[in-house]
Amino acid sequence: MKKLIITAVAAFSILFGSSNFASAASNIYTVKSGDSLYKIARNHNISVYNLKRWNNLKSDTIYPKQRLKVSGSAAPATNPASQNKSSNVARTLTVSASAFTANCRGCSGITATGFNLKKNPNAKVISVDPRVIKLGTKVYVPGYGYAVAADKGSAIKGNRIDVFMSSHKAAINWGRKTVKIQILK
Repeated sequence: MKKLIITAVAAFSILFGSSNFASAASNIYTVKSGDSLYKIARNHNISVYNLKRWNNLKSDTIYPKQRLKVSGSAAPATNPASQNKSSNVARTLTVSASAFTANCRGCSGITATGFNLKKNPNAKVISVDPRVIKLGTKVYVPGYGYAVAADKGSAIKGNRIDVFMSSHKAAINWGRKTVKIQILK
């Protein structure tokens, strides 16, 4: 009987000890080429907001081989706007989101509202169809953050947006995705 108890205790120790180790190891994610904060957050069932907060990220830029915490002590939240009891979200809208840059041949970098993106490469600006989202509207885009609808594009019609990226590489990494944005009051 004593031998059976010792065997059972040893088995539980190995089982629970290794599961804790596996759990701790799964709390860190190593960024791969082509990853975005949105993609990592979606794959780990967490919010981009928490992913950035847990890793003290001030921008949406990440690099291959960078190690990120993908869990924390706080319960995941979709974004800061959803944490307010008196929400500042006017409505949500599902859109197709692509990316653009001001650093291309023939690009002036000046938005439809007169904002200079070349002088402000860290600006959070989206291009919209003004019939769907008025210019000057503040929005929250998952994987991108808070932004202002400050530009319009000839190819941006209906429920489409373009998010501004400071480099061509970042725009390519964003790709095209369907996201549910929040139009803020």
